[in-house]
Amino acid sequence: MTFFDQLMLHFDEGVTGLFGQWNVYSSLIFTLFAGFLTYQIATRRDPDAHPFLLARQAQPSAVRQEGESPVYRSQGAPHGMPLNPGLNVKDPGVSKWAKGRDGDLRDIWRQAVAGVQEDGPSKGATGRILTVLGSENVTEHRLDDLTRQINLIGQHILDQGGNRVAIYLPNSVELIVTLFACAFHNLTAVILPFDQPDDAVISMLRRSAADTVVTAPGSFPFDHVVKSYPSLRQLIWVVDEGSAHLDWNEVPQGTGGSVNVSTWQDIVSDGPADAGKDLPPLESQKEARDVTIFWQSKPGSAEEMVRFTAANLISAVTAQIFAIPTSQRMGPSDLFLPADSLANTHTLVLTLAALYSNASVAFNSVGAGANDLVMATRGIAPTILVATPAALLKTHQETGGTLTSAIARNLHSIQTRSLTQDGVMPTASFITSYYDRYRPAIGTKPGKLRLIFTAERVGAGTPPLSSAVLSDLRVYTGARVIYALTSAKVAGAAAQTGFYDYRVFNDNRSHFGAPLTSTEILLKDTATVKNADGQSRGEIIVKGPCVAGNEAALGVEGQIREDNTLAYL
Repeated sequence: MTFFDQLMLHFDEGVTGLFGQWNVYSSLIFTLFAGFLTYQIATRRDPDAHPFLLARQAQPSAVRQEGESPVYRSQGAPHGMPLNPGLNVKDPGVSKWAKGRDGDLRDIWRQAVAGVQEDGPSKGATGRILTVLGSENVTEHRLDDLTRQINLIGQHILDQGGNRVAIYLPNSVELIVTLFACAFHNLTAVILPFDQPDDAVISMLRRSAADTVVTAPGSFPFDHVVKSYPSLRQLIWVVDEGSAHLDWNEVPQGTGGSVNVSTWQDIVSDGPADAGKDLPPLESQKEARDVTIFWQSKPGSAEEMVRFTAANLISAVTAQIFAIPTSQRMGPSDLFLPADSLANTHTLVLTLAALYSNASVAFNSVGAGANDLVMATRGIAPTILVATPAALLKTHQETGGTLTSAIARNLHSIQTRSLTQDGVMPTASFITSYYDRYRPAIGTKPGKLRLIFTAERVGAGTPPLSSAVLSDLRVYTGARVIYALTSAKVAGAAAQTGFYDYRVFNDNRSHFGAPLTSTEILLKDTATVKNADGQSRGEIIVKGPCVAGNEAALGVEGQIREDNTLAYL
């Protein structure tokens, strides 16, 4: 018998012995094993981002100066190329191959009105502008009506001799309209943080030299202001429908009639029906004026006044647009809700980016800076949300407290492993549908939310968010979470975590990702911390076109981690 014959004989005996001992338990084990392999192959997904992209998220300069770290930039704005300065706006009639303008706030509103320009199924689509008052009262504003208000309000302020316009309003359509009215009529906008003590309001008016105030009754100390701040020349009340029948044009005795008082509703309704429907032509545009923002580190502390140029803001808007992968960028199918104050440049810049992207935007005065996301999203179903770290921590604690059953905890572990080990967002399935009952009720359609922005405010005492908390929030909400580092003199964000970065570390506060395409970051030596080759740590310095004065020291010590992301030291 040859060797081959012996081999076949042993094989035949082995197969015969195997099937001779086959029973119902063998069938069960084989079925389970085959089912497991089939499930793994059928459900296998490639990571949302290649691990190499997460391992080196920023690009250091080849040379560093003495006492400094290398200069770190986003992979999207490599060294040798300029940082992203603007929107690259192409005016009508200009060749598509020609370099576009950087643009300013006026171009954002023009784009919001014009709609999507790229060819495709959504060409010409525009977003909606909504005001949310409670769970059932949602008002939609026509873009043509808002354009008319922009023109009429801006022209009224100009006719009354206004130059520096203080906006003291909660998150509202009127706040955004006033901002654009200032941009189109060459006025300086001053955005004041809302709901401040009387003395703080007067102090901000003095420091900004505002001569006009747009505000709401009941929140602005009119009598106190006109006595303590004689430079005020005009006041525009934004009155709700329930109080519109009252006479708001009365000037308190003792002011000498020096303040011209009017209401928003009267200015708009008294104007001719055809007035203000068209935006001023591009040819007559002057250089855009600055926008003044007050940065409040902590409640009760003195506010830092920062003047941002139009170039600063537009660079920050562009960076936020490009920070989101092309397939996931904001568009007409999105509903954007700023649940943090628009007086913060991070929230303001993201809102402007949503308008430029033709996403729908909802304004809710109750939700601005609120710590309850369920209350802030009543009546609407946002897909993109800007929230405070405090609100997200509350949501995390409340949702985590409901996961008491073993099934819920195991499902949470499975979805967490999908994020942290496989690098993919968990997808809806029959098995995970049991977990849906534990999700926080954010919006009228829980599960529709796809992206959450939040930010650490340098020196403001915002509560820290660890990478584990951010991971839990992604599982709880089904949305990606972007964590940014913001500062007074930086429009938008200095750095923020990557869109597809789901990693979890043993930390008390998460890293802040890489610089955006509008910033570059370096770390300078301090008295206690020194840089060295292969070790970057020191005071955080941010440079770029979105920074007021082009450079700002944040006053805190940071470090660059092995994956080239920025974190506190």
